[in-house]
Amino acid sequence: MKNLKNTKERCKEIRKRILDMSQKVGALHIGGSFSSVEIIDVIFNVFKKKNDSFILSKGHAGILQYTVLNMLEKIKDPDYIKYCKKDGFLGVHPDYGVAGIEASTGSLGHGIGLAAGMAFAEKFSKNTFYVLMSDGELHEGSVWESALFISSNKLKNLVIIIDNNNLQSSTKATDTHPTLYPIDKKFKSFGWDSRTCNGHSSEEIYDKIKNRDKSKPFALIAKTIKGFPISFMKNEPKWHYRSPNEYEYKLALKEIENI
Repeated sequence: MKNLKNTKERCKEIRKRILDMSQKVGALHIGGSFSSVEIIDVIFNVFKKKNDSFILSKGHAGILQYTVLNMLEKIKDPDYIKYCKKDGFLGVHPDYGVAGIEASTGSLGHGIGLAAGMAFAEKFSKNTFYVLMSDGELHEGSVWESALFISSNKLKNLVIIIDNNNLQSSTKATDTHPTLYPIDKKFKSFGWDSRTCNGHSSEEIYDKIKNRDKSKPFALIAKTIKGFPISFMKNEPKWHYRSPNEYEYKLALKEIENI
């Protein structure tokens, strides 16, 4: 298992690559991708073992998963640079069949159910199933049906991490669902172990997952900032869709390099 030694530099490189890609394509959901960088880095580069599985339930951040898989040499450079190009096969959302992609996602609220079936099938194996979700998809009833199924069947081999930046595509998650919080207590009431951490602290993410109650399924509520760490992107809903222009790109690159 790898350690956290180089996580800061890896996260910086992930963000720089996504930022570079934003100058070649239009809608790659940079805000939501940036908010989840530390989370996905810790999963892939620290925890995930050979036979473990990962599902990106917040599929609109597909470029984030593609970038990590490219850095791990699962997706080759000639394919990565054709992201969202006519002669390429990497679309905005993850597609099953691409190296390292274990489920097609994009329609929110489905990842946890897919993982529940996979974890149930391998209930007695030593494999762990990781799911990265958004807080907006907690509005979907399928999430809570799956949460009940998972705890009822004692699927202690399942770990979900919720990117909790409290923003949807254009509004706050609590604007449409004011009773969304407290998320951790909701999962606990379903029989899960659930904890909260700073979603931009690799050390906190690692500590909470490592020291979870391994007799129960686990939900980590990772408090994040959409667009982090770029000053003009933070908590700005417009960065769910748009890509930076040349001037904004240079400003963002400078901020990343100075972290």
